[in-house]
Amino acid sequence: MSQTVVLKVGMSCQGCVGAVKRVLGKMEGVESYEVDLEQQKVTVKGNVQPDAVLQTVSKTGKKTAFWEAEALAETEVKPAETEVKPAETEVKPAETEAKPAEPEAKPTEAVAAA
Repeated sequence: MSQTVVLKVGMSCQGCVGAVKRVLGKMEGVESYEVDLEQQKVTVKGNVQPDAVLQTVSKTGKKTAFWEAEALAETEVKPAETEVKPAETEVKPAETEAKPAEPEAKPTEAVAAA
């Protein structure tokens, strides 16, 4: 039975793409595959089991997940990420408050110069 398996694979360069293509080329039952570096998407067609494809691609050492599961996880993670960002901006005013302490050192320099 032929089926299509779509994976999200953490590829950053053509070398990564080559590694993924190499393992898929050796895999039994694979009829065709498409590797999209920009979307980090790997589509495999053939008489293959999704788990077997996932394990085979994982052997490259790249972060690998099923596309559907990854897409769901990303939408769940995004709200948490946006909650973290306001905390980062709160830290910056504290940094600027520490800076006015520096001018206090300058009057002593002026006294030494006089």
